[in-house]
Amino acid sequence: MIYVIDSPEHPLNVTAAAEGLRASVVSVPVADWGDALTPWPAPALRPGEKDFGGQADETLALLAEALDAAPGPHAVCGYSLGGLFALYAFVREPRLAACACLSGSVWYEGWVNWLRENAPDCAGRYAYFSVGRKEKRAGLPFRHVEEDLAACVEILRAHGCRVGVTLGPGSHMQHVTERLSAGLAALDSVLTAG
Repeated sequence: MIYVIDSPEHPLNVTAAAEGLRASVVSVPVADWGDALTPWPAPALRPGEKDFGGQADETLALLAEALDAAPGPHAVCGYSLGGLFALYAFVREPRLAACACLSGSVWYEGWVNWLRENAPDCAGRYAYFSVGRKEKRAGLPFRHVEEDLAACVEILRAHGCRVGVTLGPGSHMQHVTERLSAGLAALDSVLTAG
């Protein structure tokens, strides 16, 4: 079962992206993107915007209930802040065999250091990352997204994780369905292998 973090604020075309997969794919809607998917509170990116709420643990608890209700193996996938949450959930929830962090917000304040200090033994697990070549051109804090992603890859590999990485075309909001499709395909091949 692949759980795709989704939101009415930023809907993904999950049906099109999941076409032809062998694993079941379930959309997991979240109510408030900036609160539900962030691991701890952080200031907004721009003046006048709402600060990030840091309520990922509550969302993770709901995901854990879903894992309890369905036989494994399980994977989680997300885009942007959903990608950050997918990686956070993967680190915190050992029942997740795999994750896909698509154009993930790994630039989030304190994220790389947190991952460095909290990454578990990932032997037998898989993480897939993708990012658009132009995403780093969006200015701070996105300017370092490729470096931060490379740091995440290095940390997970050092903890025994198999990792796939794709550097694709476009900026953050381009090629979204294609990135989602590639991420789901990677997870599908891991979950249905053997």
